[in-house]
Amino acid sequence: MASSASAQQEYPLFPGDPLVHQQWHLKNTGQNAFSERGGVAGEDLNLSLTHALGIMGSGVTTAVIDGGVELTHPDLINNVKPGSWDFLTNSPDLKPANSSDSHGTGVAGIIAATAFNGIGGRGVAPRAGLVGFNYLKNGNMENWLQSHGMYSDGFNKASFDFPRVFNQSYGRTLSAPQRFNYDSTPWLQTYEQAQEEITTTSHSGRGAIFVKSAGNGYRVQSFNARGLGSGYLWFANRNHGLPMQNVNLERIDTSYWNLVVSAYNADGKLSSYSTVGSSVFVSAPGGEYGSTTPAIISTDISGCDWGKNPANLRNSLHGGHPLDPHCDYNATMNGTSSAAPNTTGAIALIMSANPALTWRDVRHILASTARKIDAEHPGVTLTFNNAQGEAQQYDAIPTWQTNAAGYDFHTFYGFGAVDVDAAVHMARFYNADRGNFTITPWQQVDANVTIPDGSVAGGESSVQIDSDVTVEAVQIRVTGEHTSTRDVAIELISPAGTRSILMTPRTGTITGRNGFDDMQMLSHHFYGEVAQGQWTIRLIDTQGEDEAFVFDPRNGAQDIRAVHRNNAQDGVLTSWQIRFIGHN
Repeated sequence: MASSASAQQEYPLFPGDPLVHQQWHLKNTGQNAFSERGGVAGEDLNLSLTHALGIMGSGVTTAVIDGGVELTHPDLINNVKPGSWDFLTNSPDLKPANSSDSHGTGVAGIIAATAFNGIGGRGVAPRAGLVGFNYLKNGNMENWLQSHGMYSDGFNKASFDFPRVFNQSYGRTLSAPQRFNYDSTPWLQTYEQAQEEITTTSHSGRGAIFVKSAGNGYRVQSFNARGLGSGYLWFANRNHGLPMQNVNLERIDTSYWNLVVSAYNADGKLSSYSTVGSSVFVSAPGGEYGSTTPAIISTDISGCDWGKNPANLRNSLHGGHPLDPHCDYNATMNGTSSAAPNTTGAIALIMSANPALTWRDVRHILASTARKIDAEHPGVTLTFNNAQGEAQQYDAIPTWQTNAAGYDFHTFYGFGAVDVDAAVHMARFYNADRGNFTITPWQQVDANVTIPDGSVAGGESSVQIDSDVTVEAVQIRVTGEHTSTRDVAIELISPAGTRSILMTPRTGTITGRNGFDDMQMLSHHFYGEVAQGQWTIRLIDTQGEDEAFVFDPRNGAQDIRAVHRNNAQDGVLTSWQIRFIGHN
């Protein structure tokens, strides 16, 4: 709802960090950031006025849930707070385990690398606090949450050093909808329950926010082939321009308690790899790969023997560069792993500008001030032949849409690009009443509706909702049978006529022949609309012909080319559930 990049007021970034003039994500002037070419001026976080006002994250502690983090890095150490933990060593020492364990250090630097110290670059929130948790190497974050008293009366969740923003730059690439009983996955329940409690009750009720990367599966799919090992799979027609991975395939990304972020590049377009979908809340800079076009410049494991510098010399920022004589930085950090900490840093700035804001206030500010990036994007139309050989067209990814409450939304970008100056301005003078937060019970709908093969008409089912809740998010669970879930598009239509694509077609790989079993999806597309009225779910089979695909083994063996055979059977939507998250 904010202005375009070209209309942003220009303010300089203060000097004091030798690499900051190349950090396009902070201020994009078209600089090349040590790659072959630069991007488009103005496509950035738009934070220079916020920094000029001295709002830099003071009083807000951020948590990096990742791998190892070099907390003693010269550009991080001054912002480190007590409370970090390494699950591998059961100690507070988060030192990276090896030279390749540089991811968490790069994430931390994007959030809170120190400003005005004469070295390296600058974080989005360069005075925010930092703690880290080594989760990626162990996976027992839920144990930490329990051991730190999330379910005990004695834990002081209002502690100054307890994080207000948790960054999660990780995820999985799934080949098909998961089929599992949520009640039989206690670790997932524990994690979501802990996230909910921290979000809603910490910091004397002001709460916290969990930021989550959307994933990097737009163009290729990580895949394990029986007898062939792991590798990458893609379709020969580049999947009709549609994403191989949808963010709603990963269960944790359909949790309301995760604020999911996609990535855009220095040209102000979706990063080539970024996973997308209706549960994306906002988009932030992730860049590309740092060779032809810019990636993100951030902290690396210090020294010339560890980290990305000795292993990956794809650009000129490496050992011996006069701006980085000690090899403590890199210019190849990218992925939605970079978009998430850019958002985490932005949230720290918003909270620092007005510490009284609640977690819901911050989410509302982000949704209200996000910039309509890539405004002329036409969307993606899928053309296919049905069983009778007749051409069909399906609007698989719509262009930017404005919902009935006036919020702009796009499958690629959510509400749009994070605009820090606009968000901080709104935060400083914020006095809105967000009403009483509520989550409605799940409403079950028995459908038994046919999903016709290769037909844009699809199969649909409707339900009447009596609740007058104002929507902040909608969750759906779908159960049904289909012999190729990759071909199925799933959309939800509100009483006001807003149409949200919950599952893009041609998502995943050749698997998924067992249909859907309580498959959960989430959409922010209906933000601000009223729940009351008729809601309609529609499932559309978009496949009418065989498709060639390629499997590229990671072991360097020759590519394997094969054909995904068209299924010619109808599917069935057996039942579905819906619930609303919002306020009265």
